[in-house]
Amino acid sequence: MGMEIENNKMEVIKEEEDSEVTDSEMVRFLRNALQEVGETEFESSTHHYSDLVAVFGNQDGRDTDHVALLVASSRALSRAVTYIDIDRHNSLLSNIFRMSIWNFGENVMDALIDLIKALAASSGKYVEDCLEMLVRNFKPPQNLLNFVSQPHGIAKKEKVQDRVHKALKDIAELMPVSLLYLNGIVVQRMPRMSSKNDFPRKIKDDLQLSEIYVESMLKLERGVLGRFMGNVMLSAVVYRLVELDVEIEWDEILQDDPSKGIFDMEIEDTDEAADYNDDGEVCLKAGFGLQKMGADAFADRLDSLMVLTCEHIKSRADEGHLHEVFDTLLLSFKKSILDTHKSKFAQFVMFYACSLDPERCGVRFAVTLADTFVRAGESPTTRMSAVAYLASYLSRARFLPSTLVVSMLKRLVDWCAKYYCKFQDVEEENINPHVHRVFYSGCQAVMYVLCYRMRMMVDVPHLKSLLLDMPLESIFRNSLDPLKVCLPSIVNEFLRQAKAARLFTVSEKFFFNDLLESDLSKTYGGIERLDTFFPFDPCLLRNCDSFIRPHFLYWSIVNKTYDDDGDDNGNSDEDVNEDEGFVDGDGECFHDGDRNLDELDYEVDLDEFENSMNKMSITPRKSLKHMMPARIRPSTSPESL
Repeated sequence: MGMEIENNKMEVIKEEEDSEVTDSEMVRFLRNALQEVGETEFESSTHHYSDLVAVFGNQDGRDTDHVALLVASSRALSRAVTYIDIDRHNSLLSNIFRMSIWNFGENVMDALIDLIKALAASSGKYVEDCLEMLVRNFKPPQNLLNFVSQPHGIAKKEKVQDRVHKALKDIAELMPVSLLYLNGIVVQRMPRMSSKNDFPRKIKDDLQLSEIYVESMLKLERGVLGRFMGNVMLSAVVYRLVELDVEIEWDEILQDDPSKGIFDMEIEDTDEAADYNDDGEVCLKAGFGLQKMGADAFADRLDSLMVLTCEHIKSRADEGHLHEVFDTLLLSFKKSILDTHKSKFAQFVMFYACSLDPERCGVRFAVTLADTFVRAGESPTTRMSAVAYLASYLSRARFLPSTLVVSMLKRLVDWCAKYYCKFQDVEEENINPHVHRVFYSGCQAVMYVLCYRMRMMVDVPHLKSLLLDMPLESIFRNSLDPLKVCLPSIVNEFLRQAKAARLFTVSEKFFFNDLLESDLSKTYGGIERLDTFFPFDPCLLRNCDSFIRPHFLYWSIVNKTYDDDGDDNGNSDEDVNEDEGFVDGDGECFHDGDRNLDELDYEVDLDEFENSMNKMSITPRKSLKHMMPARIRPSTSPESL
């Protein structure tokens, strides 16, 4: 009997299709099938309703007969939605809302989308379920993941996304109340993060699904509905970036070596595992250099998501909406990134956004970080992190005007001087570096920025005058003795340049020739070692780096106040040749080897740009096979971890 029912399944609908029934006749047939159901679905007097349920329960898009039935049934049901009852037809609704349009061609896609829109408009009871169904189609079924990465799959993805997003827009216009639910549904449906303990295949699949889903989230933010949805989409994406970032356990391949400085990086691996960029600095390929810790999949997907996010930011900037996007990014930075212990890559979305509008976004980010540092109500860890971000940002962002750098530097110096005045009577032997760690972080930030920017300032008379007016000597030579507490590599580089620039008298006794950290320095750093944290060091994600590189200042192209051959004799005011730098109309000087940073064409071809970077580099390119130590570690020239 069961076989007979199975063999005759959908017979009635097929007969109607074979006889080329009109649309009206098909609608009447489905209305009758729906009305045949009693108070519960189990009271149906015929198999017509069961056959209808089966049509929407079959996800096989390769069966041409089934596809034809599905298109006809969907179109007819769209005109009979008022006959659907949420209690009596639960099985039918359940199958409809579980449909994946990825499995079908364009005819089925369009018919199903029309049915979903009709259901949403027919009753407020179905709005959330309709939104859930559409959002679920942000990502493909598991069995289509490999297909999606192929050319035909990419085209399929675009067709699905276009239809889903148009349907969401249409539903929002028909039912404005849907916007109250949409944000929550999109965030809740975001694919969960895998654990490193999961199977590699599961990790790879989950991360790919996450990438496809994020692509749709950003498309939603960028679309018409974006202005009604607030900052939820982009904030959720930034949070996902941080989630991926922390899965890349940097400490597994880094070892602290107190005998070395923080101004360069070295790595032992094969030539395929890492590359030197044209400044001689290591640039890891996502998916290679991080394989040692099993994080290659996370690094690869983080790189892809960072690219998607940067492309989104650029498109919004081109549309004139950068400032609204930046508001969201700044809030997300303070909430998700700032206090994340040694975040490695996610923060570069802020760096890139600032580069698109230095005068407003770039300045605002610097001021926000400075405000956070000087605000007494913030926790010491947050303040230390903020000033580390500020120091790294001022040092690395080549798009910042020198006036802003000097202004922020003066603010840090003034705060440090004011702090010291409160504790100037403390005897050196009674110093507890942990108690004064915020002060030391400020002092170290000042030194770090000057390592990168001192020559820029001393070569321009009015900037040099501002620098000389800062109470630098008083904050570095006092009973709190920051020169003995901060990282020796930064202290030495700063003193070397200060001596050459004749900022103040620098005695040889202040240099740490062995670069060994003292117990005071270790105490200041503490367990979290925020003293070694400079978050805008070179981005080691290859694809994302292409967005950052044109706006990034590498150590190898920084003009120091001393000669590169080791001559520390600085120029006096009479010896300074202003032609060595490039001065704009406001007297602002930017050094970039042979080129003016202000005049660099950021739209230049990447290969051409890399060639120009190679000409600026003072670091010889060497094979990894000939120069690498056992693990990544800090080296003796300026580059932090």
